[in-house]
Amino acid sequence: MIGRIGCYSAGKTYVVPITYVFDNGYIYAHSKEGLKIKMMRKNMKVCFQVDQIDSMTNWRSVILWGTFEELKSPAQQAKAEKIFVNGIEAFHTSESVKPDTGSLEMSPHKEKKPVFYRISIDEITGRFEKQ
Repeated sequence: MIGRIGCYSAGKTYVVPITYVFDNGYIYAHSKEGLKIKMMRKNMKVCFQVDQIDSMTNWRSVILWGTFEELKSPAQQAKAEKIFVNGIEAFHTSESVKPDTGSLEMSPHKEKKPVFYRISIDEITGRFEKQ
């Protein structure tokens, strides 16, 4: 499932699509270290948007505001990975969607390590049209 996360830091707003899973009141996702993670570490308040568009007269959109929480402990990461993998297994996905857990430990010979995180929901709203 694809949604868009918006983050803000140092006078810059950044909106980017992410693969996510909704579970038990949280949005779970993962990413390699980069601009999005750096920004969310500085300002944990984020906006998240997802929509389903069947046609211009049959659609729905949800926007939520929440708080970024980086999952750092091995137990938190394992739980997040299980939730994430179980949530996407029904979809045909590419390798870039799946977390590369083999690189959880930083090494000078490996790419940037994956970061597991979740968004706790503070506020939610939505709109739809169905004809």
